[in-house]
Amino acid sequence: MPTELSDAFKSMSAPDLYRKQLDLTSIKELPDSHAWSTFGDRPCIDSSMAEPVPVVDLSDPNALTLVGDACKSWGVFQVINHGVPVGLLEAVEDVGRNLFALPAELKEKATRPPDGFSGFGQPRIAPFFDKQMWYEGFTILGSPLELVSKLWPEDEYCTKFCEITEEYGKQMKQLANKILWLMLGSLGITKGDVEWTGPEGQLEGAHAALQLNSYPACPEPDKAMGLAEHTDSSFLTILYQGTTSGLQVAAADGAGWITVPPLPGALVINIGDLLHILSNAAFPSVLHRAMVNNSKQRISVAYFYGPPATIPVAPIPKLVDSGRPPVYRSVTWSEFLAAKAKLFNMALSSVRMLAPETESSE
Repeated sequence: MPTELSDAFKSMSAPDLYRKQLDLTSIKELPDSHAWSTFGDRPCIDSSMAEPVPVVDLSDPNALTLVGDACKSWGVFQVINHGVPVGLLEAVEDVGRNLFALPAELKEKATRPPDGFSGFGQPRIAPFFDKQMWYEGFTILGSPLELVSKLWPEDEYCTKFCEITEEYGKQMKQLANKILWLMLGSLGITKGDVEWTGPEGQLEGAHAALQLNSYPACPEPDKAMGLAEHTDSSFLTILYQGTTSGLQVAAADGAGWITVPPLPGALVINIGDLLHILSNAAFPSVLHRAMVNNSKQRISVAYFYGPPATIPVAPIPKLVDSGRPPVYRSVTWSEFLAAKAKLFNMALSSVRMLAPETESSE
């Protein structure tokens, strides 16, 4: 059994993730490899007609209740007054933009290897789709120094990149832990109810990854997909999407796709599969995707927060009783990643204990 998240990927073969990528910024016509004939059955819902994704002010005395309501009804919400300096959000977006502006031949020096996790590469969901996505990503697990020193050797910008992304990771970890306990607290869960989180609930062994995303301006955005629909495997994801729109989430009633508008300084929080399991299906893991435009590059920064790789995650006992039997069996994050690599969005079904019609959500 893999003991680290990085180990979990070493036995997962997906050659398409490591092939040489087109320089999307120089393409004037959409190639067939990136032309999608359909985006699925769900329509896009006019934002003027749709109920907006909730926005929660974390300084509100009722934040715990507001977060809980958003988790149960949506599985996604935005937060403001979260404590992360706006200057840091702008700085990480800026270093991301500079990173993706590097020449293609230089980026090849930091391409994600087949047995690795960090570096430039296609999204790990790519093998499940016939067409490629209008996307470029850079994953950071742990310190980025070894990777970025290949891009900016003996350059002060290498130090700047590392300092900004590492500080961003620290701020995100604190915020993720705070939000996780607001979520669980809304279900009546205390820090003593989940032993493996530690006496103070700090999840000292928690695993996290930082993902920088680039969606270049596209010549035919109505035929291209930035990042195809998927759920995240983590407990939760914190996304900074800057000022450019593109993120869409599936409406809870399945009616269609709703755009999550960028708000100044706000962060998007979405629930992942493991929190869906931990909450005994009280919180849905939200299906989401990213669309592209023809006028400007979109940069976003995702922080994935989850448990220690080998800790079994199962419905919290306090959420299980005769009227609420466990919906899922226990699974570690490493095991679930392996299932997701094979089954994609059906991975939850592989650990389900109850038939779908008995679930509160999927």
